[in-house]
Amino acid sequence: MAIQGGAMLRPLAVMMRRQIRTISPDATLAEAAGLMREAKVGAVLVHAGGSYLGVVSEADLVRKAMALGLDPARTEVRAVMSSPVITIEIDRSAHEASDLMAEKGIRHLAVTQDGAIVGMVSVRDLLRYFKNWGTL
Repeated sequence: MAIQGGAMLRPLAVMMRRQIRTISPDATLAEAAGLMREAKVGAVLVHAGGSYLGVVSEADLVRKAMALGLDPARTEVRAVMSSPVITIEIDRSAHEASDLMAEKGIRHLAVTQDGAIVGMVSVRDLLRYFKNWGTL
């Protein structure tokens, strides 16, 4: 891991989760919540037909489903997912990722390399990075 001036080079590549968790837009919210719990993640990408359609996060489950009284056993992911998927290129800085999350009001970003999604980074990952390597 290369260090330059106290900050890691390519921090998104280091901090992101490379195992991409996906769910069908036809899955239920209960299935999405179960997958997030099992994987210990706060969001999963919605995938169908060879492409990413959106993302469903804990915030979507709470603010869109629970707040409206939707039945998690009957409501499909497509009803609450956020779309399109907001992405950031792998060579961008942690500060740029933080700024993009703040601008879009989101907590998870898909990380791309040459246009393909290769991982996910969360606000928690950024907090850990700034605590250890840099400042906001």
